[in-house]
Amino acid sequence: YLLEILPVGDRRLVSGKVEWFQGRPKMNHPDYILPLESADKLPAVEPIYGLTGGLTSRIVGRAVDMALQDLPKLPEWLDDSHKSRERWPDWQEAVIGLHNPLDTAALSPQTPIRQRLAYDELLANQLALALVRERMRRRKGRVVTGTGQLAAKVTAALPFALTAAQSRTIEEIKADMAAPSAMLRLLQGDVGSGKTLVALFAMLTAVEAGGQAAILAPTEILARQHLETLTPLAEAAGVRLGLLTGRDKGKPRERLLASLAAGEIDILVGTHALFEDDVTFRDLMLAVIDEQHRFGVHQRLKIAAKGIGSGSVDLLVMTATPIPRTLALTSYGDMEVSKLDEKPPGRQPVDTRVMPSSRVGDIFEAIGRAVKSGAQVYWVCPLVEESENIDLAAATDRHQDLEKAIGVPVGLVHGRMKGAEKDAVMAAFAAGDLKILVATTVIEVGVNVPAATVMVIEHAERFGLAQLHQLRGRVGRGSGKSVCILMYAGHPGETARARLAIMRETEDGFRIAEEDLRLRGAGEMLGTKQSGLPEFRIADLEHHDDLLAAARDDARLIIMRDAELKTDRGQALRVLLYLFERDAAIRYLQSG
Repeated sequence: YLLEILPVGDRRLVSGKVEWFQGRPKMNHPDYILPLESADKLPAVEPIYGLTGGLTSRIVGRAVDMALQDLPKLPEWLDDSHKSRERWPDWQEAVIGLHNPLDTAALSPQTPIRQRLAYDELLANQLALALVRERMRRRKGRVVTGTGQLAAKVTAALPFALTAAQSRTIEEIKADMAAPSAMLRLLQGDVGSGKTLVALFAMLTAVEAGGQAAILAPTEILARQHLETLTPLAEAAGVRLGLLTGRDKGKPRERLLASLAAGEIDILVGTHALFEDDVTFRDLMLAVIDEQHRFGVHQRLKIAAKGIGSGSVDLLVMTATPIPRTLALTSYGDMEVSKLDEKPPGRQPVDTRVMPSSRVGDIFEAIGRAVKSGAQVYWVCPLVEESENIDLAAATDRHQDLEKAIGVPVGLVHGRMKGAEKDAVMAAFAAGDLKILVATTVIEVGVNVPAATVMVIEHAERFGLAQLHQLRGRVGRGSGKSVCILMYAGHPGETARARLAIMRETEDGFRIAEEDLRLRGAGEMLGTKQSGLPEFRIADLEHHDDLLAAARDDARLIIMRDAELKTDRGQALRVLLYLFERDAAIRYLQSG
């Protein structure tokens, strides 16, 4: 075999990865060995395909070539005038060109080939969302209008006035609920912008109309906190609350479910336990879902089905993670969006400082003074136990250090603890029995301890901007002056330094979200699996932002002209949805 491919005395063209061994160049596995007269067969640019055990680039490359020869001629789904204006190629030509670039310039995101295929992908995304939204609009809703009596009682019981943003959002929600189609609205509110209060006014509208409402939280801690926040206001209005979590079992649970089915509970606060089949309402009119990214679309539909006559429940979905405009378009295009962009009165700005970890001794002293003056402190660590590879101060060690240095009981919560243990520590901290809480990021969302005025985030350079912003939002909730110390180790990279600088400059979550997108790039933000955001394979939102806006407008026009996708272009668009695995949206069409 070797003599055949490398005949003695002949010259050959060899291409592959060159490495150095004892000062000499070597090539272990050449990709190509060709006679000089076959030089034209050597590609100038070669695609790299994802491989698995037993497959080589050559085998996959050959398979791709064969597949490209068999590419079917598909009907054109793009608008002719748009396509010719942009000078984009046909789909077939674009796909073949993508796999056979002539030079490195052909790899630019701005080439007609890349633009065409990126637009196809974005159009598939926007059209799928538009179809879902159209279906939601057509879904049999109920006209839900309140009398305003309960809302007036709650307003009178509030120790402060609502912000203009809160009042505006409450009116938007009331208008949606009063419409004959079912509501699906996303409420974006920065940390501490008063989303729970807006949700309460929405739920009161349902109760005033003679129905029930439910608010779902992703964790038991959050559900109990919602209950705590809502109880005094609900009592002022004479509204009956209930709480259902996965921990409720046996007779107490049966009694609660019987009360719910009989309509003796007006507002039910709960966790994922609300999705269980035996949870039935007498007449559920509104469901509020807190921290939207923790619940999938199928769970939204499941809660919607708990109304009288499937799907007649209005949905208000809340998130404390401000979403950049681009991501809002790609992920929440099926929802109307409200923004709470003001802080309620009384919320103090948080003094943010950036310090090297070498000054940990000074930080310990400052914490000791703060605790003596009655403050409570969060100390956040990124890992649970010492990792051999990453030199991080582990939460457990830091917990012991603080107890020794400050001489007060210190709590510890981390992701590996059982729910009940975590809740017990959090409750002790909230009650003021623990002055310091060492935690991994399990405290990130929603926990409310007004007396906590100091937040230390260790290895802040390892956290994303959105996460740092969420964590900082745990302090500054009371009337006391609050401080957030961002500790960094070693020499942070350029991006990490930029993140820390932005945290010092601003507390505006919406600006922070846009900066996060700019620094991390859309790919990484969209690639975060837990956020449930779509991952694009061809489109790159840093370069194709303008295409996204065009695709959204195109999708709207398609829905206006051909919502059932029955015309020739509509049939072609169905093929596009199948190609990008967005065809579930077509099933929505069929199931109406």
